[in-house]
Amino acid sequence: MKTTENIILITGGATGIGLALSDVFLRAGNKVIICGRRNEKLLEAQEKFPNIQTKICDVSDPEDRASLYDWVMEYFPGLNILINNAAIQKQINFTKVSAKQSIAENEIAINFSAPVELSALFIPHLMKQKEAAIINVSSGLGFVPLTILPVYCATKAALHSFTWSLRHQLRKTSIKVFEIIPPTVDTDLDRGTRGQRRQEYRGISASEVAEATMAGLTADNYEITIGQAKSLRTRTSQEAEQLFQQMNGNW
Repeated sequence: MKTTENIILITGGATGIGLALSDVFLRAGNKVIICGRRNEKLLEAQEKFPNIQTKICDVSDPEDRASLYDWVMEYFPGLNILINNAAIQKQINFTKVSAKQSIAENEIAINFSAPVELSALFIPHLMKQKEAAIINVSSGLGFVPLTILPVYCATKAALHSFTWSLRHQLRKTSIKVFEIIPPTVDTDLDRGTRGQRRQEYRGISASEVAEATMAGLTADNYEITIGQAKSLRTRTSQEAEQLFQQMNGNW
């Protein structure tokens, strides 16, 4: 895949992996647009990278997703890469959940519904581009879950399945479909829940994920599995069950 002179939209691009991806793509000579829910974080990102374009958008909201698409088509009609990166992560103990409590809707909307719906919105446009790509950021936890993060892990498993199907459906078009599968990453996404579960390992840096992603895209590696996520991705069923018990032994 060509990794320069593209116009790229990154959801959740103001922090963490999204911001690190913005950095490597900008340095490679691409135009980068990021969106996010928090204007202050978007402004911080733009201060750090003045050439970046920003848009406030809550991708969990269908109206915001449609407005984002319309805005991009108006101001950046040459867009040829969509990176579905936005995600949230919540610790949920279903033994303590109220029957009337809505606990998963927003997490599912951001982590899974948004990538599906944004892909649907942009695919007709991307198919008209000479070279195009959809890049979904899943997780090693989509293959062997942490039970304290049941919905997060499930959405990442679903995103992996969706990406696989989408790649097959689009195989005869100009759109290449990639999946980034990171391990634990030292970002704001995981810091809060990591502290609650008393996990000392901080994970790799977001910049390591971004550099590995760029290398994988250059090589047309459609599943870019990074660091410890490789072992989660490649385990047999028996090994996965053993690893699952090890990871969740204190729960």
